[in-house]
Amino acid sequence: MDESLSEQRLNFLRQSLGQIITNSPSNFMNWLAPVLIKAENGVLACRYTVRQEMTNPYQILHGGVTAGIIDDLIGATVYTMGLNDRYTTVSNYIDYFAPAAEGDEIIAETVIVKKGRIILNLQCEIHLPSKKRLIARGYSNMLNIG
Repeated sequence: MDESLSEQRLNFLRQSLGQIITNSPSNFMNWLAPVLIKAENGVLACRYTVRQEMTNPYQILHGGVTAGIIDDLIGATVYTMGLNDRYTTVSNYIDYFAPAAEGDEIIAETVIVKKGRIILNLQCEIHLPSKKRLIARGYSNMLNIG
């Protein structure tokens, strides 16, 4: 791991602390419009506001959007690690525990579970702070593709 590359990337991200991310290389992240609240090597946390277009017919956060938040933030977390190789998602596993409604603010935070030579395993938890409730937890395996 190249510490200087990690620090460069973290410093770039930290310029957005407390602000809505609008200039991510991920168009999906720009659409999600998260507010960056923490950026460390291997750890990211963002706050999201559940908008109408993120909901299902029951007006709660769509499971696919929840999965997208998890996958997107985990990918951004790999970026913070300063690795020279590229990684791609090979599997996602998500448990859904509780709903979030339109207008709710949710917080997603990632951590590295295990860093192998070829596979990285990361976790993302999404919380609904207003109700002190875990709404989803996901794990992803990321494959080193060079």
